Amino acid sequence: MTRLFEQNEINGMLLANRFVRSATWEGMATDDGASTSKLVDLMARLAAGGVGLIITGHTYVRPDGQHSPWQLGIHNDEMIPGLKAVTQVAHENGAKIVLQLGYGGAYLSKSRVGKMTPQDIQELVTAYGMAVIRAQKAGFDGVQIFAAHGFFLSQLLCPRYNDRSDAYGGNIRNRARALLEVLQSVRHHTGGDYPVLVKLNCQDFVENGLTLEDSLQVGIMLEEQGIDAIELSGGLLNNPNIMQSKIDRDSTGAYFENEARAFKEKIDAPLILVGGIRSYEVAQRLIDDGVADYISMSRPLIRDPELILRWKAGELLEAECISCNNCFEQIKQGKGVSCVPLEAAPVESFFPQISKTVPASLPHPPGTGYQVSIGLEQWDASFIPVVKIQIVQGEKILDRGPSFPLDSEDHQKVNKAISELLEEYAAGNAKE
Repeated sequence: MTRLFEQNEINGMLLANRFVRSATWEGMATDDGASTSKLVDLMARLAAGGVGLIITGHTYVRPDGQHSPWQLGIHNDEMIPGLKAVTQVAHENGAKIVLQLGYGGAYLSKSRVGKMTPQDIQELVTAYGMAVIRAQKAGFDGVQIFAAHGFFLSQLLCPRYNDRSDAYGGNIRNRARALLEVLQSVRHHTGGDYPVLVKLNCQDFVENGLTLEDSLQVGIMLEEQGIDAIELSGGLLNNPNIMQSKIDRDSTGAYFENEARAFKEKIDAPLILVGGIRSYEVAQRLIDDGVADYISMSRPLIRDPELILRWKAGELLEAECISCNNCFEQIKQGKGVSCVPLEAAPVESFFPQISKTVPASLPHPPGTGYQVSIGLEQWDASFIPVVKIQIVQGEKILDRGPSFPLDSEDHQKVNKAISELLEEYAAGNAKE
């Protein structure tokens, strides 16, 4: 039997195969973070679909760390009964399940993070320890510390967002201090025989972000502190163009394969690789070549929760997911994560006559620009001359952007609104 479907274990957690459902914001909790029947049903489908390990969406360890509406919480004991239903249904359907522990992110302003005192950080470290106690009581098989994609612990690792001058800023050992203290706090409350995983950026892919070299150092420190597995991801959530550029450039492989190879050269802890894996052949190659120990997927399992069962049965067609991200539009509407069909491409209504492209700077990928055009656009039943701004990469339009009728006051009104919002934003940050 292929190694993808062999039994294995992570610190005593016995898994049926090497497929992992990567943490995904499900948007299926109540307003106060409690589990719902919709979430339980989703976990039942994922487990019955054959995935060996499910990692939940990020759960906030303290109320002030909630990032998204309808996000799952682990911030008080009232969450435990609902979460027990989640773990029970996963176990009944043959999967193990791990709770991802998180807190805020780059959505905490840089000034707010800079103003956090060491005592503030220590209180947060304690909150992670209390959260893992609740996770154990709820029946989770382990926990994953979320330190990727610009959320709080990832933000501290990133020089772009962390300019502290105390023990939590500066060199990579200092920037990793809070993450290591969280690991120590979790271990203190669980002991050494409870699986503790981490999700880590291999690099941030932005100017002055976490580099691969520094990420490797973090991985080595985590291994020295007894981490049981590292899930390797990359990029910041507030820079989605990075992932889109990887999708466009390499649609057949894993986004972070080269970085994973670098990790395997330095670190012995089991490596879980996520990002861009859509085919059985690629998954098998990554395992057989020793690039990764586990294959982690999110969106393909939103499209087809039974994908792993199909592959095990010998139906080796590539996952149908095309990385369109329409699955998350349902969450924004309060309906929970689900795969929705792509809408038909809009009929072209803008016909440029003259255009000029202004190159975009980092963190946009190379080749991205702002295309400013003057042309005719259909408004109702007639065409009128407009100025239009679009984000482009090469010849591909990434964002169709707004239109401003010529000889109108709209453009001036928009510029004025932007200026007022910037002033309001600056004033708000100054008060923090």
